[in-house]
Amino acid sequence: MQETARRASDRVEERLIGAILGGAYPPGAALPPERELAVSLGVARPTLREAMQRLARDGWITVRPGQPPVVNDFWQEGNLNVLDALVRFAESLPREYEHLPRDQFITWLLEVRAALAPAFSRAAVLSSPARVVAALAGYEDLADDPAAFAAFDWELQRSLARLSGNPVFVLMLNSCTRLYGRAAERYFGYPENRAASRRFYARLLEAAMARDAEGAAASVTEAMQESIALWRETASEGESLTTGRREGG
Repeated sequence: MQETARRASDRVEERLIGAILGGAYPPGAALPPERELAVSLGVARPTLREAMQRLARDGWITVRPGQPPVVNDFWQEGNLNVLDALVRFAESLPREYEHLPRDQFITWLLEVRAALAPAFSRAAVLSSPARVVAALAGYEDLADDPAAFAAFDWELQRSLARLSGNPVFVLMLNSCTRLYGRAAERYFGYPENRAASRRFYARLLEAAMARDAEGAAASVTEAMQESIALWRETASEGESLTTGRREGG
């Protein structure tokens, strides 16, 4: 019974997020009264309240005692759960955000990773170089397959974060798990991107074996910058192909 109610509240949450991102409820707008909204969504009020609590938790809305909830500016008030929704609902973004395609969010994520990854990689090599070497074991034998690269790369990042000794890095990466999964196989679908990652793993392994923490950080910085450039090129090619299909069709 509880599981069924949770699924119902999940559906309500998704519908309201879609309505917010679609512009039906712009920032500053008040949502309809609870009774009216529950009827329009076809759910009981307790189910609606559960969904609204999660929306408030993630920064989509502000709940005010005795007044209808107000929609927030999700860019300013949201958290990483909002970012996940932005990627899922990119096609539904309101007009003022139409210039930001789905791929732009992934570029931003890569830029954040580029800022963080050198720090936790440096700390990992400083504290546990042998374990960093172990985390890289087998990269040479990786199947030339996007899913294999995506799984290996994500587990390597998580391992480096754990070995850094700073659990906040781990929590931040964990928050991006679903986002990474959506983007990684597409990124690694290009042979040149897989080749670039193999080169990165080799450089990082060499630095870890030499207990060279600064070298490890430098190799990660270089790899992250390259991955951003490759992703932009990948996204641009994908957009060109899509446009070509539309024009050709």
